Amino acid sequence: MKKTGTLVTLGTGIIALIVILSNYNIKLSMDKKEDSVSVNQQVSPAVQESQDDSMASMHGGAAPGANAAVFNSLIGTIAPDFTLETYDGDKITLSSLKGNSVILFFNEGLMCYPSCWNQIVAFGKDAELGKKAVLLSITADPKNDWKSALDKMPELAQATVLFDSNRQVSAKYGVLTLPSSMHKGQFPGHSYVIVDKNGIVKFVQDDVQMAVRNKELSSEIDKL
Repeated sequence: MKKTGTLVTLGTGIIALIVILSNYNIKLSMDKKEDSVSVNQQVSPAVQESQDDSMASMHGGAAPGANAAVFNSLIGTIAPDFTLETYDGDKITLSSLKGNSVILFFNEGLMCYPSCWNQIVAFGKDAELGKKAVLLSITADPKNDWKSALDKMPELAQATVLFDSNRQVSAKYGVLTLPSSMHKGQFPGHSYVIVDKNGIVKFVQDDVQMAVRNKELSSEIDKL
């Protein structure tokens, strides 16, 4: 009986030890899981920031580093003069349009389908806005490449499109580094400049949503 009692006591001790070790392993596992969650929580903001930066680099994103200083400083100043050519070979000089309000629409052109194309077509079709202002769409495309756009969307021919193939005019107006530009420093995105009858810039807008803005632009012209 004494030997049996000793064995029972020993067995009970072993069982208790197993339970303790088991509980310890469970706690250790839970601690590791909590540590893992904690690490994930610390990493997530960085991952999110990376994703945000990636999205911002595309059209419609307010990309970090986008520089609107030149663009915004145009307001209240004489609009930088330029002479650009139309698809038909006519040359238009901005300063020669004094006495008329002018809307300039800087855009990426061929690569900005359909958003930029839709705005260009909307200008060409809007007779009422055309009575209020001269509507000029300025694209960075080479003129010879524009035929493919006309073949795809013939309505583009109703609008006045000017070709700033070397981007010199776009650079003067500061539209190459705005948030709507997908290729910072190389191409404009979707930007508007309103020049009054005296040649003074009265309104600028960079549109990351790339919508058709005829109504808003007409309202701004009415304020002049």
